[in-house]
Amino acid sequence: MQVSIVAERVDVVIGVDTHKHTHTAALVLANGGIHQTLTVPTNPDGYTTLFNTVVEVGERRVWSIEGCGSWGRGLTRWLVERGEQVNEIERPKRPKRRMGAKNDTIDAVRAAREALILERINSPRATGRRDAIAAALLARQSAIQAGTDSERQLCALANTAPEVLAHKLRGHTTRSIVTTCARWRIDHHHDPDIASIAATMRILARRVLVLRAEAAELERTITAHIKTWRPDLLDVFGVGPIVAAMLLIVWSHPGRIHSPAAFAKLAGSAPIEASTGLSDRHRLSRYGDRQLNRAITTVTLTRIQHDTRTKTYIERRRQQGKHYRDIRRCLKNYIARELFNILETGLDAT
Repeated sequence: MQVSIVAERVDVVIGVDTHKHTHTAALVLANGGIHQTLTVPTNPDGYTTLFNTVVEVGERRVWSIEGCGSWGRGLTRWLVERGEQVNEIERPKRPKRRMGAKNDTIDAVRAAREALILERINSPRATGRRDAIAAALLARQSAIQAGTDSERQLCALANTAPEVLAHKLRGHTTRSIVTTCARWRIDHHHDPDIASIAATMRILARRVLVLRAEAAELERTITAHIKTWRPDLLDVFGVGPIVAAMLLIVWSHPGRIHSPAAFAKLAGSAPIEASTGLSDRHRLSRYGDRQLNRAITTVTLTRIQHDTRTKTYIERRRQQGKHYRDIRRCLKNYIARELFNILETGLDAT
């Protein structure tokens, strides 16, 4: 069965190059000709001006927007609320152009013409609870990273502090160092420099505790969202609230990713041929969404360590002469497909 491309189903494609303060749009006809270009501000008035211009060109239309998850989020949300069909297009990795052949209009036209040859529309990620989970996960990752940096800084000071301070921390674990320094009372009878170092270490330790509390609170928020939206994910072996959040943020809603194979490819878990000469082998993709890849890897490692069925499978494949690297690649691909089917069908994929 022959599948039609977008150019055969629409009158006009609106390519949009998004920025913080303005969006540049190019109205490209189905034959690839440029009908009109315009630039509007990134506010409801600008969106209305752009929409009213587009409506006059044709009823059958598709919007092809760069940066649907960043600068184009406001326009995308505004259009989806009005029932418009939106195609999400990735920003290209543009090479350096020595001759200066680059501007917003060129990028908008490119976005539209790339959409014309597509067979299916790449719908943007959903809003609502997905955005709430994404915001909480981002803040949690930031708190964990900042807390880890502060821990390293504190441990470095513990190793280089004057002996009057260092002897109190020597041999302690990182957690114990943080707890001890956070409770320090500054003895101002000490040398002023030593007192200053002690005060600095106390500030770092208390910062770590605050960031740990923030991360824990955000994890509780994420868990509450998961239990309300898709509690079935938490019943899957190896999937906790953070992994479930990573999966839902990328998956977003039913139908956005068209097949298990596409999901595995997006996760960087699809096999890529890496044969040369007489060898015949495959490797994992290094592309795709790295957070989703991290989630799949976490589930895979958890099952390798704790799941009886997975251990049995690994042993059987080893007896067949398979290398552990190949076995793990197969497991990641299988788990990615399994999780996709659960996302699409579980709880009616609400």
